[in-house]
Amino acid sequence: MLKLVLPKGSLEKATLELFAAADLAVNRSSAVDYKASIDDPRIESVRILRPQEIPMYVSEGMFDLGITGRDWIEETGSTVESLGELQYSKATSRPIRMVVAVAGDSPYEKVEDLPQGVRVSSEYPVVTRRFFESKGIEADIRLSYGATEAKIPDIVDCIVEITETGRALRAANLKVIDQILQSYTELVANPVAYIDPDKQHAMHQVRTLLQGVLEARGKVLVKLNVGDGDLDEVIGLLPSMKAPTVSKLHGDGGYAVETVVPKREINILIPALKDAGASDIIELPLAKIVH
Repeated sequence: MLKLVLPKGSLEKATLELFAAADLAVNRSSAVDYKASIDDPRIESVRILRPQEIPMYVSEGMFDLGITGRDWIEETGSTVESLGELQYSKATSRPIRMVVAVAGDSPYEKVEDLPQGVRVSSEYPVVTRRFFESKGIEADIRLSYGATEAKIPDIVDCIVEITETGRALRAANLKVIDQILQSYTELVANPVAYIDPDKQHAMHQVRTLLQGVLEARGKVLVKLNVGDGDLDEVIGLLPSMKAPTVSKLHGDGGYAVETVVPKREINILIPALKDAGASDIIELPLAKIVH
């Protein structure tokens, strides 16, 4: 039913892992094969292409559904239907930022300090030009084909580049003087395909599976038993998405309690629960959380 296109390159590994965790494993003959399949009745075909191209192809109707970044949607000016952000990136769950950066020892502290005719290198010339025009700065914008941060100061005065952690910019001794946009990965649809009720329903079902995996990341299910007298203290220790589920045990055995908590807090939480009177504490991994 759906023709799906997924990003190749820096987002490829994280995207394939996400689909596998959502029980939508992508099958292909080799790691360099651009054609793939998903054993699911909602997915007719899968292609793996550069994220720069995906918004345009989805907009033109070559694909019904795709994953790309807001940065490339803005750069290509493509008309797509956004089904929402998928909060994952190449290495973290943080968004990427498109920033303006200069040499670390540059006297410029903000974009407004840059001179007219400033030389700028970027893989995003359209967004870059629009940004500098909005600041009233005439810029000599030069398309970069990679290694953008290496072009300061000999080739250009500043760059417009994306960063997830800032590590590459710091390694090149660059400093950020402004941010143009923030970009999460997005699930986008062809507007015509989205009007079709069957395709739209399938798209939202795929989105539910992907979001369920992302929601579950970094969380675990905690189950425990507790006596009547200790229930309030135990409940007071538990963080939860809404409220813990509390069930009366058979007879006079007290209560069974379960809730979802952040994994990063579990090393503090479990001993504290035991000290508060909880017993039979179980920590379980989560595959998906669907609200």
